[in-house]
Amino acid sequence: MSSREVVVLSVGGVRFVTRASTLQQFPESRLARMLNDDDREFKLVNGEFFVDRDGALFSYIMDFLRTLQVSLPTDFSDYQRLQREAEFYGLYPLADLLTQEHLLKPRLEILEVRFSVQEMQAFFRIFGSCSTTIEALAEQITVFTGQQSGQGWNSPFPSQKPLVPLPLERPSHHDMVFLCGTDYSAGDQFMARYVSIKPDNRKLINGTNVLGLLLDTLLKDGFRLISTRTVVSEEKVECYTFERMKRAAGLTIMVNQPPGSSGVAQARRSQVQKGK
Repeated sequence: MSSREVVVLSVGGVRFVTRASTLQQFPESRLARMLNDDDREFKLVNGEFFVDRDGALFSYIMDFLRTLQVSLPTDFSDYQRLQREAEFYGLYPLADLLTQEHLLKPRLEILEVRFSVQEMQAFFRIFGSCSTTIEALAEQITVFTGQQSGQGWNSPFPSQKPLVPLPLERPSHHDMVFLCGTDYSAGDQFMARYVSIKPDNRKLINGTNVLGLLLDTLLKDGFRLISTRTVVSEEKVECYTFERMKRAAGLTIMVNQPPGSSGVAQARRSQVQKGK
């Protein structure tokens, strides 16, 4: 890469190294004009462009220029300051996206696991405020059924007999239902249901073991356990409630290169990618 293709900026004392083409994504911006010495605000000192602005916020400016997407941390709160920085650099498409603050803010997601045991079977029902999370979790969970001899959850797994995967019950887009354990069939034969939760490769029949693996899976996926309670009716149902902050889908600028252009991208229009 030649020296002309590499640009070094010192923004508020924070050093950034990028391509000239990245800064030229929006030709009318001050960053693009800076490369042609058309803006006195940017001083070239020892081969580096010095800018007396906020270096921490400029990292989001650079991320936008590289990806054409606004994707902010879940704890980000300086929307107005970042919008002012975007306006200062003449990146008005970015400033326009930042006005849609409600779409950029993370959303609180709630998920509840209900668990109960009846004789040799354990019942699970999972409710979630976000349907995409339930869909993703449903792809991780598989229930297998097969016959086995003997009684109890501690009976050995019948590896010599093939198990048949069963679809999960989906009462709605926001919940799923499944069970594990054994159910009397005929003679000394029992119908067994095993649960596997990816990426764990085990097939578990004991409901308590399945519950432990399920809760551990949710914790590893960023959920936080906020409450447990027991619902008492004809049977006891244990309820585990989780929450997490889910990052909003990024807002994206689409760019086109019109026929005969010099290769510099031009802003066309913004599109909003909405998560469910």
